[in-house]
Amino acid sequence: MANRTIPRLLQTPAVLLLLFWMIVPLGMTLFYSFIRYVLNSTQRPEWMTPSFSNWRGFGNYQFVLNSKDFILAIKNSLFIVTSILFLTVVLGVMIAVLINRTFPGRGIVRVLLISPFFVMPAVNAVLWINMLLDPVLGLQGIAVGGLNSISFRATQTSAIAVIMMVTWQWTPFAVLIFMTSLQSEDQQQKEAAVLDGAGRWAQFRFLTLPHLGRPMAI
Repeated sequence: MANRTIPRLLQTPAVLLLLFWMIVPLGMTLFYSFIRYVLNSTQRPEWMTPSFSNWRGFGNYQFVLNSKDFILAIKNSLFIVTSILFLTVVLGVMIAVLINRTFPGRGIVRVLLISPFFVMPAVNAVLWINMLLDPVLGLQGIAVGGLNSISFRATQTSAIAVIMMVTWQWTPFAVLIFMTSLQSEDQQQKEAAVLDGAGRWAQFRFLTLPHLGRPMAI
């Protein structure tokens, strides 16, 4: 019993800090959802201060549910989330399988591939919108010479911009998970498949993909 108590005591500060880090933002979000709160209002400055005096109850939820754009927002959210998950899993598997071999500079390549995951979301958005996707000053505008460039700030293409930005940032996380899982793949099965005449595609389809099934579900 003593052997189990000491590790739990050592883990307690980290667990409490993690719970605090998760519960406080969640509680603040729930609190804001039940009050009238706006960032800037010259007509009603009292709404700029989050307090119980601005309590609205379920009025914010009723406003959202009765909005004509509610269904459209749900469809756009499902489209963005589904696209990001699909692209992240597909690209993550492809890159993980590609670098799961020995080659010069393997460690540097892995670090560079994982590095986008550590970029803050706000920095990621500024980087993509201003430096890459800007129709005039971004790399897109420079590549096409400003002709027929696409403005990803427009309503029709903003969802595509979000998909590209989030996929670029979270694909390294998927690569890290799949790459770790590939380290435990049974090499004897692959050697037996090679002896039986199985090609690379057959090995990937019948051995690697089933092995990555659980990480994909996660």
